[in-house]
Amino acid sequence: MKEYTTEFIRNVALIGHGSTGKTMMAEAFLHFSGAITRLGKVEDGSTASDFDDEEIRRKLSLYTSVIPIEHKNTKINTLDAPGYTDFVGEVISALSVVDAAAVLVDSLAGVEVGTEIAWRYCDQFKLPRAVIINKMDRENANLAKVMTSLEEFSDTRLVRVQIPWGERGDFKGVIDLLSNKAYEAEGKTGVEIPAEYADAVEEARMELIEAAAEGDDALLEKYFEGEELSDSEIVAGLKKVFLAGDYVPVFVAATGNEIGVGPLLDAFVRLMPSPAERPAIVAQGKDGDEELKASDTDPLAAYVWKTTADPFVGKQTFFRIYSGSISGDSRVWNQTKKVEERFGSVNIPKGKDQENIKVIHAGDIANVPKLSETATGDTFCTNGHPLTLPVPEYPTGLFRVAIIPKTQADAAKISPTLTRLCEEDMTLDWYNEKATRQTILKGMGNQHIDVAIRRAESKLQVGLETEEPRVPYREGITKKATASYRHKKQSGGSGQFGEVHITIENYPDEDFELSWDVFGGAISQSYEPAIRKGILSVMKDGAIAGYPMQNIKISVFDGKEHPVDSKPVAFESAARGAFKAAVKDAGPVLFEPIMRARITVPDTNMGDVMGDLSTRRGRVQGTESERGSTTVIATVPLAEMLRYTSQLRSITGGRGYFTMEFAAYEVVPSHVAEEVIAAAQSEDEE
Repeated sequence: MKEYTTEFIRNVALIGHGSTGKTMMAEAFLHFSGAITRLGKVEDGSTASDFDDEEIRRKLSLYTSVIPIEHKNTKINTLDAPGYTDFVGEVISALSVVDAAAVLVDSLAGVEVGTEIAWRYCDQFKLPRAVIINKMDRENANLAKVMTSLEEFSDTRLVRVQIPWGERGDFKGVIDLLSNKAYEAEGKTGVEIPAEYADAVEEARMELIEAAAEGDDALLEKYFEGEELSDSEIVAGLKKVFLAGDYVPVFVAATGNEIGVGPLLDAFVRLMPSPAERPAIVAQGKDGDEELKASDTDPLAAYVWKTTADPFVGKQTFFRIYSGSISGDSRVWNQTKKVEERFGSVNIPKGKDQENIKVIHAGDIANVPKLSETATGDTFCTNGHPLTLPVPEYPTGLFRVAIIPKTQADAAKISPTLTRLCEEDMTLDWYNEKATRQTILKGMGNQHIDVAIRRAESKLQVGLETEEPRVPYREGITKKATASYRHKKQSGGSGQFGEVHITIENYPDEDFELSWDVFGGAISQSYEPAIRKGILSVMKDGAIAGYPMQNIKISVFDGKEHPVDSKPVAFESAARGAFKAAVKDAGPVLFEPIMRARITVPDTNMGDVMGDLSTRRGRVQGTESERGSTTVIATVPLAEMLRYTSQLRSITGGRGYFTMEFAAYEVVPSHVAEEVIAAAQSEDEE
């Protein structure tokens, strides 16, 4: 592949609901451009995009692949992103580095959950987008229905750029309104538009010309004066309204069977912006914000949007250059990690393959192997001109599992393995939960976690298993209580003796406080550390259900010691006994974490979601409405939300989503607490 400079580069993400044909579209582009001689198939695992073992096994895209297409002296970096909701992090990463998006929509289903999610993120990144109604050769394809669903869904006006030549099983090609030609099959050459389509073409073309004229005052004036606009003027005007976000162009195709491929690629070259035509990106510099243009002569700034680990080819780092250029065999400064990285070769990624290239120009996407320090989200620049590029905001994974190593050898590798997985995927996160002594991995859903676990095994050679996490309850008390305990042991040799009298009470201000209130020297204060240690050991392991205790104030006010047999270990045991006895009389309770949740659902599902929340002991705090959807704000116990990701999808057909954060600890209702305590006791007996 030859070098392409900024003005001849297009960065386009293929996004949308699962099974709308994104992977096969990229495959058809490769075949049409001559990059491959045979069309692969998703079912056979032979496509250029879905090359990972897990993708082949599941027959769906899990990761974003970069497929560069050479067409009419332009390189189109096509980013094929997953459509399944669990892998939305890959969609965000792709959209963060492209200049436009192509949203694929099924010719029967119309707007689906994946369409809505993709559209929402295009809005977030302020990306111009086109719609491609794909699979137009399906027997039950319904263009009118799909257009209606799009018009009802989109706030932005739609403009048809192509109309189908034939319908359903007779779909044979596309009629392109930009060139005013008909293109059969893959569309290598245009022919005159069939006479039976003359009226439909005239009507659609008038709408297109009106939209294009809005992009330029001179064109608008010319249009109102009844003058005819040339094809080049129509393209220029349409590109302006497209880039401004005033219109969404709509295309038709059946790229799985290679119908309409050529006209689509032509449109990508003519309408999609080059990196230089997009607004400047703002980076944080040494002296404040700097605007960066896509130019080789500007300071170097490149963003790392993806990293992958592979036992055979090593670590691969994918980056997009926003300004400046990078050549092979050079040194680049990682501003995020504050280290210098040595680049051996720089490559153009082509699915699983890559091609070495001398220079990567501004606006292009490339990868570099075997960097030691760099992770996703880092910025490359020069040491003399430090810059930090913004990192997109990723949703927090709310689906939790507890991680268990398969072997003792795997146990030693858990931390670095999970850290590595989370570095590669910004929607994964992990932490150690002290209350339950479990390692918790958070992701976007069951499939997402399953793929991560399998990746750990296949790519990082670490065996991991999962189980449902325990809720991090805490224990506490509700009233004041006094108790004493004598520890006495005599079994030959020196004995052990220690007696401790304590008072305990609830103490909301701190997790733990111990005061020494012994008068008259009944016991020496030198035993205070041992007494403290004994009490803290019980608080750590809990007195009723095995969970840490909190908010307890203790007063040691009396006791007895023996001149010979008293020693720290005796007072440690006595303190444990006294504390356990006092807790029994202090109204012990379980506390549970309460989460503040924001649940956004379509208005039609509101009743079901509210009803479901009430069964989860949820307390609704309020609602916020916004065009067709409502956000319910509620406090709900974490115990009731462990699998809510899957349940909300089920209730709302995948259209609902939620966020939650810790709000407070509250007392567990007695009937729930009894079950938790009984389960803990039966576990101890086992």
